[in-house]
Amino acid sequence: LDKSGRAYATGKRKNAIARVWVKPGSGKIVVNDKEFASYFARPVLQMILNQPIIAANRAGQYDIVATVIGGGLSGQAGAVRHGISKALTYYEPALRAVLKKGGFLTRDSRVVERKKYGKAKARRSFQFSKR
Repeated sequence: LDKSGRAYATGKRKNAIARVWVKPGSGKIVVNDKEFASYFARPVLQMILNQPIIAANRAGQYDIVATVIGGGLSGQAGAVRHGISKALTYYEPALRAVLKKGGFLTRDSRVVERKKYGKAKARRSFQFSKR
């Protein structure tokens, strides 16, 4: 917790990195200086963001500010979710068991596989012509 009573955590997913601050409040979520509903327009992504808060039964009790860079929208949403979960556990260590059970504290380590030489993509071979 810093001087202004906020819990800080970083979340990661794919190539996205999110910095998240959590403080007691009315349940406002701001991502990159925008209301989260306007930043993540798709309902699925908004649901991803709300998952840890709902799992911890803390809806409308915390204000969340996040800055997120890198990756696409889906990865960014996952990164913010990871950050929110970590920040909540720093703020309320009692929530750790609940969030851990829901799998919110685990860094999803799946990243894009690298392209190999002699192949068109990571695993896709070049077209083979028999004759």
